Amino acid sequence: MKERIAELRGEIEAFNIGGIEELELFRLNYLSKRGQVSVLFEGFRSVPPEAKRETGQLLNELKQFATDKYNKFRERLSMAETTGSTVDLTMPAFPFGEGTRHPISIVRNEIIDIFSRIGFTVSEGPEIEDDNHVFTMLNFAPDHPARDMQDTFYIEKKSGTESDPHDVLLRTHTSSVQVRVMENQQPPIRTISPGRVFRNEAVSARAHCIFHQVEGLYIAENVSFADLKQTLLYFATELFGEGVQIRLRPSFFPFTEPSAEMDISCNICGGKGCNVCKGTGWLEILGCGMVDPNVLEACGIDSCKYSGYAFGMGIERATMLKYGVNDLRLYFENDVRFLNQFRTEIL
Repeated sequence: MKERIAELRGEIEAFNIGGIEELELFRLNYLSKRGQVSVLFEGFRSVPPEAKRETGQLLNELKQFATDKYNKFRERLSMAETTGSTVDLTMPAFPFGEGTRHPISIVRNEIIDIFSRIGFTVSEGPEIEDDNHVFTMLNFAPDHPARDMQDTFYIEKKSGTESDPHDVLLRTHTSSVQVRVMENQQPPIRTISPGRVFRNEAVSARAHCIFHQVEGLYIAENVSFADLKQTLLYFATELFGEGVQIRLRPSFFPFTEPSAEMDISCNICGGKGCNVCKGTGWLEILGCGMVDPNVLEACGIDSCKYSGYAFGMGIERATMLKYGVNDLRLYFENDVRFLNQFRTEIL
């Protein structure tokens, strides 16, 4: 038995494995149930008791030697096959879906690009703000309706139902960013503030509790309402095309005086009237006006020397007009059937 084990070990060591076929032949000859190593294990029964321990150890070493050689060449051949393959196994399965920019992001970037061409920079600020930056420094009266909990999401109220400059809330407009800019920078100031804002409103086709704004601010010497009008006319033409019509209506905002609202002809219905424009043929796109001197003084800017204008618009409303979407809720539902319509946009 010992001589046969030594002889078989020599055969296994000398066996040449050059490919998959030789590897399988090696397995069948030596490691299968009818292989030569298995035959030796069956003959182990006839070994005398005094030689069983030594013979059993030799048989186990032989089987381990054959198994190690088989595993070594199997791994080597597997690596060689993978290396020689032209298929990149790390690539994702095909076909796979390509992502698209959200229409809000597309229009936001386009608005930023339009104003950057005339010298406006982008400024950003926190979404969780204090009452002082959202209301007080913007000339809002202590009992202004916008400060009610029915209109604003408060996180922390310092003094019950009364307004307090230290109240913590979700910003209702990005004008708070403009206040922070005026606090930390002297004129001339020319900036836009895009961002997400929050208001306690019922969700409908025309309104939502979360939406996006872009607000603009220009502070310098001898700024007039005519400068504001020309800036807004330029913006409307660039975003909606040469055929767009605009109109300015007198309005009121605590932080601007005089104030106005700008409407754009509704391209969803072509001016005939629809649920979005409430049958008027016009859609309010933004509010604007000359910055109130009280706001300038509150921010440490000399209102006798400097003047300026401000404007603010909802990006969702602008997007509705640009793409003819008649329901604001579509922007927040993440329906891929809706979002895939903007696949060709590269902005």
